[in-house]
Amino acid sequence: MILKTKRLILRKPRKSDWKDLVEGCNDLETAKYVSTMPHPYTKKDAEFWIKKCKKAWMKKKKDRYYFFIELNSEKKMIGAIAVSNIKNFIGKCETGSWINKEYRRKAYMTEAKIAVNEFVFNKLKLRKMETSVFSFNNASNATQKGIGYKYEGKRIQSHRCLATKKIHDEMLYGLMKSDWKKNLPKLKKKLESKIKKLEAHKN
Repeated sequence: MILKTKRLILRKPRKSDWKDLVEGCNDLETAKYVSTMPHPYTKKDAEFWIKKCKKAWMKKKKDRYYFFIELNSEKKMIGAIAVSNIKNFIGKCETGSWINKEYRRKAYMTEAKIAVNEFVFNKLKLRKMETSVFSFNNASNATQKGIGYKYEGKRIQSHRCLATKKIHDEMLYGLMKSDWKKNLPKLKKKLESKIKKLEAHKN
């Protein structure tokens, strides 16, 4: 399964992704925001994660999807988005993501999330997506709100980051399908404007 956007390809993992995975994850500025990401991040860690992600894709009845984000212009894997803990009866799932620090502030994650959210709401037919973010992760908290997630509460000292061993509060967000559909046109227009500005600056 492949999801395509203007600049990205969201796809299943490949064995050859391990180098890009190590490059993106073997960085404390990335790992400190992800509760389960070890530091340092080695080839062995990358190969383990790729194997786990591929196994999830092979299940006939999937309860999670791991989309690797490939930058089409560079044929490079720059991040990932997980759709996990899918509960069809309740109609909801959880999601999480990370991106290589060298590719931040270019709206790649917003672009990827639009594609994945459309997949969740239109293909999987779920009604709600949930996500949690460390309270000190200002960029990610802003991204969730920008996408349309609504703040639902805070878990106090609920997670220990594997990379730093520090315990953090988590900010909880939820996104309803009805709100997503209402805000999608405006979000797409904003993204297109951002891409045009980036392209103009590059040229």
